[in-house]
Amino acid sequence: MLQAIGLTSTPRRDAPPAVNDLTFEAPPGRVTALLGAPRSGKTTALRLMLELDAGRGVAYFRGRPLHRIAHPAREVGVLLGDVPGHPSRTARGQLRMLCAATGVPVARADEVLEVVGLAGLGDQRLGILSVGMDRRLGLASALLGDPHTLILDEPAEGLSPREISWLYGLLRAHAAQGGTVLYATGDPKGAARTADRVVTIGGGRLVADQDVADFARTRLRARVAVRTPHAARLAAVVGREARAAQRSVEVVEEASGRLTVYGSSCAEIGDTAYRHGVPVHQLADEVGDTGPGAPAEAGSGERSCSTAALSELPPPIRVRPARGPLRPLRYELRRSLGVRTTAMIMAAVLVVSAAVSVLLARTDGTELPRVLAAWPTLLPLPPAALGAGLLGALSFGDEFRYPALAAARGTVPRRLGLLLAKLTVTASLALLLAGLAVACGAQSLRLVYGPDLTEIPSNAFALGASWVGLTVGCAWAGLLAAGVFRVAGAGIAAVLAVPVLVVPLVQKLFAAPSARSVAGLPGRLRELAGWQLPQEADHWVLAVARVVAQPVGTALALSLSALICAYLFTSLRGRARW
Repeated sequence: MLQAIGLTSTPRRDAPPAVNDLTFEAPPGRVTALLGAPRSGKTTALRLMLELDAGRGVAYFRGRPLHRIAHPAREVGVLLGDVPGHPSRTARGQLRMLCAATGVPVARADEVLEVVGLAGLGDQRLGILSVGMDRRLGLASALLGDPHTLILDEPAEGLSPREISWLYGLLRAHAAQGGTVLYATGDPKGAARTADRVVTIGGGRLVADQDVADFARTRLRARVAVRTPHAARLAAVVGREARAAQRSVEVVEEASGRLTVYGSSCAEIGDTAYRHGVPVHQLADEVGDTGPGAPAEAGSGERSCSTAALSELPPPIRVRPARGPLRPLRYELRRSLGVRTTAMIMAAVLVVSAAVSVLLARTDGTELPRVLAAWPTLLPLPPAALGAGLLGALSFGDEFRYPALAAARGTVPRRLGLLLAKLTVTASLALLLAGLAVACGAQSLRLVYGPDLTEIPSNAFALGASWVGLTVGCAWAGLLAAGVFRVAGAGIAAVLAVPVLVVPLVQKLFAAPSARSVAGLPGRLRELAGWQLPQEADHWVLAVARVVAQPVGTALALSLSALICAYLFTSLRGRARW
């Protein structure tokens, strides 16, 4: 059972609320249509129920509001608009990534692809899917967690008649198994054909809540709307002429001089009014009217908006944070490796690194570490570090651009598990990229100039630690900056700001001569900790200290510290609002 009680949206400025005190129910085992004209408040009502928009009221899904359900995706399947997936990702890859987020087995992706008729198109990329296939994939995403309730907004928009028939057949099959189905539509005839119950709204208020038989009988018959200052006289004349002609004509008198005539036409009513000298202010044909002025017969089950009013204000609806993936590490691996972008960036970095290494080796005076790292002095960072920073920036940047975790929210859930998973995966990719870049540079030098240039230096360990720290630090800087500013470009800017802006400032601090050094640091750490570090760990501690003491290392440490604080601040501030 889906219950919506007192849904009221927050109005913008002096405008009336898009949804005002809306109360209705969608029973299990039945398909319920939320019917309304454009801008009647259908989509806003769905978003209020799903806690996507702020307002007042409450929606209960089998007796619980959405934010109190441990695994919402297993209770409510949602399809609002298009599938917000990366266009380069395959349909199967998109669903497998969502399987990790939902916590269901990966085999579920192939099962729902079979159900929606996309079993043979699982390797098709989202960017080339047609409207019909995109709708099918969206429905597959909604069915992924085997939810009890399905909520869909205009699911048949842009589909062919055959696809529409298939779609509503699938929804009816879900309802036949005891599930609840609620979909918004603006087509009254379609609602009468496909729904078991029709909830009609107009101007954000409830107009009628009817069984489909009552809805079809009272709101789908062709009729003529007439407005005249002599409504009673015209009604009597039309009824008398209909009886004389032995025609079945029904006249319903309403407030404000309005008549609704069933079984006649505008031409006949106009001729009758002209013959009897009755002035007419409005004369129009109406079919499937969903506005508040639509007539309803006694016993039709219609409820006016006044009967839905509550005795007190409903509780506020707050925009809740989207839940993070239940298996964050698996989710992040599938997210980063499920598109060609990651492989293309790494391949481009390796090619550029090998070419730059060969060019640097041609000039005398270039140190071997810079040659292997492909880091000429004119570049702020080596290609591997820039590539690692780009991968880190896309890790969060793609989440905000294609919010797979929080469809239609446009935000990314800030959970510690997801952040740690992203840090782990980006660090692993940065380490892999750093090692491959050095290996490609060494092999290129060996191939072009022979083995003499690739001798292992004596301080290889310290150089390796510096190289690893640089690439991983750039990857994390891009990741955190993209998470704070919610755009991948901010992550790239943060990576470039380290050598361009932060390093010069750090160098000014180190410009004055110093008589202090980090010699003896391992021994002092042993004294402070009260326990003995292994002797082999001394060179590790000294290597880390030397890396941090360098201007680039200090700049990266400062940048990462600032970005971590900014990320935590925005996360805590967002949770305080929720």
